[in-house]
Amino acid sequence: MSIVSGRKAFAALCAVAVGLAAGPAAAALYKWTDASGRIVYSDQPPPGNAKVETLKGPPPVANPNATKEMAGKDLEFKQRQVERIDAEKLANAERQTAKEKADSCALIQGQLKQLGEENVVLVRVKENGERAEMSAADRRAERDRLAKWFKDNKCAG
Repeated sequence: MSIVSGRKAFAALCAVAVGLAAGPAAAALYKWTDASGRIVYSDQPPPGNAKVETLKGPPPVANPNATKEMAGKDLEFKQRQVERIDAEKLANAERQTAKEKADSCALIQGQLKQLGEENVVLVRVKENGERAEMSAADRRAERDRLAKWFKDNKCAG
């Protein structure tokens, strides 16, 4: 036997082996009752005229990576949920900060208005608890300090 014919024989043998291995996966399953009343399942049809039922095998897996893909999609969904919750928390924090700033700006604006009215007497409480009227110089210094804060914090007004 030559090497060429040996290779051909080997190739033919491999083709037959592949065909036999693939056959049962695609083969039908038969069910029938034999002469003694037993139910028989086989991949070969029954001999004779027995009443036979052909059963379908399990359907082939449509996507062998379906489990991995589903797990990946589930992970992506959970990540999007976490990102959405984080974005909501950030937006709420920004709204709260903006509200606090607006409240502070309104308070400072009111204090600036009071400091600007010269016919109103303003009183400060000293550290020892004593009340003292603000002088014109104190009023200007306080007004300047508050106006700087108002400008630095970009309050509208």
